[in-house]
Amino acid sequence: MKNIVLIFSLLLLSCQSKDADDVGRIEVSFSEQASASSKDGRLLLMFSNNDEKEPRFQINDGLDGQLIFGMNVDEMNYGEVITFDDSVFGYPFKSLTEVPPGEYHVQALLHIYETFNLSTGHTVKLPMDNGEGQQWNTSPGNLYSKPFKITVTEDGISDVNIVMDQKIPSIPEPEDTKWIKHIKMKSEKLSEFYGRDMYLGAHVLLPKGFEEHPEAKYPLMVFHGHFPDDFGGFRTTPPDPDTEPEYSERFDLEGYNIIQQQEAYDFYKRWNEPDFPRMLIIEIQHPTPYYDDSYAVNSASQGPYGDAITYELIPYIEKEFRGLGEGWSRFLYGGSTGGWEALAVQVKYPEEYNGCFAACPDPIDFRAYCLTNIYEDKNAYYYDSAHKKLEVPSHRDYLGNIQSTLKQGNHLELVLGDKSRSGQQWDIWEATYSPQGTDGYPVRIWDKMTGDINHEIAEYWKENYDLRYILERDWDKLGDNLKGKINIYCGDMDNYYLNNAVYLMEDFLENTTNPYYDGEVLYGDCAEHCWNGDPDVPNAISRLRYNSMYVPKIMKRIAESAPKGADLTSWRYQ
Repeated sequence: MKNIVLIFSLLLLSCQSKDADDVGRIEVSFSEQASASSKDGRLLLMFSNNDEKEPRFQINDGLDGQLIFGMNVDEMNYGEVITFDDSVFGYPFKSLTEVPPGEYHVQALLHIYETFNLSTGHTVKLPMDNGEGQQWNTSPGNLYSKPFKITVTEDGISDVNIVMDQKIPSIPEPEDTKWIKHIKMKSEKLSEFYGRDMYLGAHVLLPKGFEEHPEAKYPLMVFHGHFPDDFGGFRTTPPDPDTEPEYSERFDLEGYNIIQQQEAYDFYKRWNEPDFPRMLIIEIQHPTPYYDDSYAVNSASQGPYGDAITYELIPYIEKEFRGLGEGWSRFLYGGSTGGWEALAVQVKYPEEYNGCFAACPDPIDFRAYCLTNIYEDKNAYYYDSAHKKLEVPSHRDYLGNIQSTLKQGNHLELVLGDKSRSGQQWDIWEATYSPQGTDGYPVRIWDKMTGDINHEIAEYWKENYDLRYILERDWDKLGDNLKGKINIYCGDMDNYYLNNAVYLMEDFLENTTNPYYDGEVLYGDCAEHCWNGDPDVPNAISRLRYNSMYVPKIMKRIAESAPKGADLTSWRYQ
């Protein structure tokens, strides 16, 4: 009997060893043709069994997401071979040993990091934006390989050699038109923080008659949101009749691309009508080494973006394009990231702006950090239970169907980049809200592998970026300056559960009477992300009308709040 047990044990160990050994090795290098110099960065290995796109364009935490593994490399030289084996962390499978048998398209990409000597005294390696809006799979200068097919058998992966011989080309700058101008300015504040030249940009939509009325000065609408490659939603010609209709899975609409073109053309016509107010509208560019957008506030790890935008970029634009240049004439609006920014900037700079319109804002009360209470919950990934291990969801549709969990999204980010460098959503919140660690990178709000929350860091978040808490704490100082300026809109079935924090904010605002906030908080019935306050048309349409839908509210606010002697006439020509 002992001999039988011994033989069985040896066979079991043999099988286990064989499984690990038979995974094989995937060796990755880059050619001198791609780059002749050494590179730091995040080396990514991707698999896809869907041949519609390159693997690098199919990485996400949704139900259709494909496979990815990642590691850091330092001073990787051309011809140097880096090996991926079963120890390299991946998503959705943690190890190469777990990749199911089948045929896959395989691809490698090196997301390049640069070295920054920060004014804080820290030296960090971060991915610099190169005009693409901080996207690892399209960032100019990144190296990659062309996909090719491999077969994973029951015995594992045979040895594979991948050479990255491609380099993502640079992106042309957008060209000025009669209506839209593009600016790029060096920020002294950010350049000092990062130890190198840093720039802010904007796309500026000029009003009708801008050239013909040199005496006019204009109110300013500031649209916040993700990195815009040009001014969106403005088109001087009707939809192209040769455009092939494209289906929008998000909105279940055929020909949504044509609908977008028509809405953009309709806005152009509205912009030129005699009764439309003459004003400047800007969409700003402020990508950081951590994300496509800085969140428009000062932060320990990202630097003084709030001050740079409010005190450098905005005055520069107003001087260049004859803005009125006073707080009563500036307004903030945006959705999602832009919704949080619109409200946060209004709160942080209460006298510099005269109203915010925050649609579907990112969490504005961290007791509802999506579905996590960072102050009371012990773990972000699992519900508290003595006998069950139930993961916290992170994305739903309007019927409540779940596409991903908080743990899954964070583990994908950990593959894309450690130290909050993934360029994705949870990491940018951390890069914005957290204190800077001793290594120069943001301190984790929770353990990225396990989800265990650091409540000391949560308190730092609370004091500096929990907008509901800050308003409640400081209402005696802020209330008079914010009266009539706060407007929030959200669907009650927001895909990311953002409505939960809006409920908590509304509860504070509506129950505070000294002074009463005198704005509005509205909800869209069964509306998903990003409902922005229009109850008369579907979200698929209202999200295309940001540039015009808040204008009547802005005009009303100006009429009620402009100081005595303010210029209310020079910009009111037909």
